[in-house]
Amino acid sequence: MLSLPFFSQAQGWQNPSERYTDAYKKHLNAKCPIPEDGIKHFVYFARDREALKGHPLLQHSSFTGAQIMYAWKDLEANKNEYDFTAIEEDVRYLKQFGKKLFIQLQDVTFDPKYKAVPSYLTTKEYKGGAILQHDENGEPEGWVAKRWNVNVRERYALLLTALGKEFDGEIEGINLQETAIGVTKSDSDFSEEAYVQGIKENMLALKKAFPTSTTMVYANFIPGEWLPFDDKGYLKSIYQYGEEIGVGLGGPDLMVTRKGQLNHALAQMHEGAFTVPLGIAIQDGNYIGKTGADLDYNEEQDKGDDGRSNIVPLLHAFAKDFLKVSYMFWVNQVPYFEQDVITCFK
Repeated sequence: MLSLPFFSQAQGWQNPSERYTDAYKKHLNAKCPIPEDGIKHFVYFARDREALKGHPLLQHSSFTGAQIMYAWKDLEANKNEYDFTAIEEDVRYLKQFGKKLFIQLQDVTFDPKYKAVPSYLTTKEYKGGAILQHDENGEPEGWVAKRWNVNVRERYALLLTALGKEFDGEIEGINLQETAIGVTKSDSDFSEEAYVQGIKENMLALKKAFPTSTTMVYANFIPGEWLPFDDKGYLKSIYQYGEEIGVGLGGPDLMVTRKGQLNHALAQMHEGAFTVPLGIAIQDGNYIGKTGADLDYNEEQDKGDDGRSNIVPLLHAFAKDFLKVSYMFWVNQVPYFEQDVITCFK
């Protein structure tokens, strides 16, 4: 039989994983148009550079510029041979319209057929350079550079240094891809501790290369821990380190009702006292409360629903008041950007 004191304590117990599940409700009354707010708004094009040409953001005062992803292998096809032509073209094009570029540097993919690392890294010297990611069902879902490998990291730092020499101060900012990867202790030479250390060293290399432009890492999940119950201090230490060295922090997928995101990146942003800029990305699926990883969502087939609610005002209000971000990156997803985002900004 339960003792009365224990029973009373259990009755008052609150699940810490649900502490933010209702936070979004404070912003349900947010409406269009979105007012001026001090946040720098960018449109995220992933690797679709061609979509930038003639895009509505170019004539819209509410948008600071474009965020474009560039794969490592496209910037350094051969060892020590850098080609930044694509970035240079995009900087020049945006400048014509008074807009800025925000680089997302790609070393991770979510397609098993595509690697983002240069071919010279896929050798014994770098222990293959990259490794397959797997989803929860064990199915391949893409590739990730071996961020925990010292030799791979050295090459990455050299790329960052070369980029910084060309573009620091010329671009608005540069961010490293998300920390969430589908790799476990059983994979190759991977270890959780080495992975966290590798992320931090990449952050430091990024800051050294770009002392002027905004620097940022998408720190959302770390393999080996699940907050709040299985907390090994990995994700928290990355947020602390970013504040310490001056690297901004944020994440992809603004999911205001999903506990996974709420208990990881969004909780870190909400609970911390940061002087570095914070950023959040609204990516494919987020306009209807989904992510590209959801099994019931196909971003290639989904074309919107005329009866859907426009949650852009809610996403903005949540990011502004709950997360206190400096940057928002709105994905250029058809038809949601044209129908929901652009119409909601003055």
